[in-house]
Amino acid sequence: MILKIELFLSLTILLVGLFNVIRSKNLVKSIICFGIINTSVIMFFVLLSTQTGSIAPIISGTPSTIPMVDPLPQALMITAIVIGAASTSLGLMMTIKLFHYYGSLEWQDIFDRRD
Repeated sequence: MILKIELFLSLTILLVGLFNVIRSKNLVKSIICFGIINTSVIMFFVLLSTQTGSIAPIISGTPSTIPMVDPLPQALMITAIVIGAASTSLGLMMTIKLFHYYGSLEWQDIFDRRD
């Protein structure tokens, strides 16, 4: 069973990231906050898949009455980590290109200077 403190922490990190994405005026800060949101979602799904007292699903000769942990959520979260890293690097690369073109990293300056 999930402890309420871990669930509360995951939700709090999600809300902090979301609040800072809305409040941020800088592109790099926004990308970092999207990474924080990604981390909190990954933490939430890993918390949902953990079970106290479960064993790893390793095949052995003796049948076990202890419940086994489902490995699918962990595999999906590893994929989410890779996708998050790729999207963060792509976002930072686009930020570099926007800075070279517009000369600013502020959202409002870029919107005001666009063609």
